[in-house]
Amino acid sequence: MTNHRSVPWFPALAVLGSIVSLSIGTSFAKRLFPLVGAEGTSALRVGFSALVLLALWRPWRWPLSRRDAGYVIRYGLTLGLMNLLFYMSLRTIPFGIAVAIEFSGPLAVAMLSSRRAVDFVWLACAIVGLAILLPLGHDAALDRTGVLFALGAAVCWALYILFGKQAGHLHAGHSVSLGLVAASLVVVPYGVAHAGASLLEPWVLLAGLGVAVVSSAIPMSLEMMALKRLPRETYGVMVSMEPAVTALLAMVLLGEHLVPSQWLAIGFIVTASVGSTMTVGRAPPPSAELAG
Repeated sequence: MTNHRSVPWFPALAVLGSIVSLSIGTSFAKRLFPLVGAEGTSALRVGFSALVLLALWRPWRWPLSRRDAGYVIRYGLTLGLMNLLFYMSLRTIPFGIAVAIEFSGPLAVAMLSSRRAVDFVWLACAIVGLAILLPLGHDAALDRTGVLFALGAAVCWALYILFGKQAGHLHAGHSVSLGLVAASLVVVPYGVAHAGASLLEPWVLLAGLGVAVVSSAIPMSLEMMALKRLPRETYGVMVSMEPAVTALLAMVLLGEHLVPSQWLAIGFIVTASVGSTMTVGRAPPPSAELAG
């Protein structure tokens, strides 16, 4: 039997698989919006993700200082708000576009961490892409409220990176599982307040568990395997393809067809992310399963 550790293309397939799994899970989650709303769907995803990862990692096995607890709480609260805002954006704008706009958060962090002249090229690409997407004119194709929610998620993603670095010395399973518990303290009460008793329908709970597994547990497991075997720059380049992959899958699964200018904008943002990753050479973007 061939061990996947010896197969050179396995880590790349694992990253691609994590992005595809996340996209499928989020596409399925969007179909729950008419029943429990974006708020309720976000509550199901974050709440069940926390339970699954608690069972998987059992974080109580590791000691946690008061200082580290503060890091994890900030990290988790930002993560919860990011997920909620992202799901709110999906109510009125296409999935692929929401991901592209959200990517401006980690791009901003990457640009601010570098002083190389070439990064102005990637910054220009990102600005052009966002300028094409953002509803700046009176006849804009995108809903302004949805775009604002996506931009809010981008800000949270940037903060999530910064707070995640503070907790970076902890085991990934430790910080992520406890971070999702903190995230659920924000998202679950808000979702319950909006969706009410409809969240307790057995098949809705089952669907929520499926969303959590497909959009969090599976991608996280695949990415952790990939990170052990891929150079960080390679990993970052592959994750940078997420907006394009997401847009393609949303077209198939949700029937969200983008116009050529929107595909061009996504291309500019992907180019900015790939270029920034290759030239900055810093830590990779955060896990996809937590960002979308």
